[in-house]
Amino acid sequence: MVENIEWLGHATFRITGEKKIYIDPWKIKEKDEADIIIISHSHYDHLSVPDVEKIQGNKSVIITTADSASKLSGDIKTLTPGEKVDVDGVIIEAVRSYNVDKDFHPKPNNWLGFIININKKRIYYAGDTDYIPEMMDLGDIDIALLPVGGTYTMTSEEAAKAANAFKPKLAIPYHWGDIVGSREDAERFKQLFEGETEIL
Repeated sequence: MVENIEWLGHATFRITGEKKIYIDPWKIKEKDEADIIIISHSHYDHLSVPDVEKIQGNKSVIITTADSASKLSGDIKTLTPGEKVDVDGVIIEAVRSYNVDKDFHPKPNNWLGFIININKKRIYYAGDTDYIPEMMDLGDIDIALLPVGGTYTMTSEEAAKAANAFKPKLAIPYHWGDIVGSREDAERFKQLFEGETEIL
């Protein structure tokens, strides 16, 4: 089910299918050409201009927040929570992503998570978020990519509590192994989530 999702470390994913999609590219090791580049917010480990340049081709479409767009060039589409965009048949929905008990990712910033409709699956990328009420409005999620590192995002316990509430068919933990979080956080999430977990 996840053969077309690669975790490239921290909060970076590459999804291949009808289109090649990069999410929050950071510390990209090799040049590539993305069809779609998704950037959740403007923190340096999510919006890295040198990393975007490594994967941005003439036809790449960047989907991001207004504050991130000001630092980028090319074909850019900005979204706010609740909006969606169709990129050659790939529907990308913007959803809220914010902290509830810390100040790193304030709700008024309108920073984003995303639901990506690709390969006949709905893939939810949570962004840098806590367990928030809006997760109950996601609808059916096939694969949830969830931060588990704590400090700036949910802990593994909070992420598992969220996943147990909105019930994705499969969950993949991220935001560990660099800056904050360890494999133990990913393993702890796997213990606590009642559904299927894949640690990449």
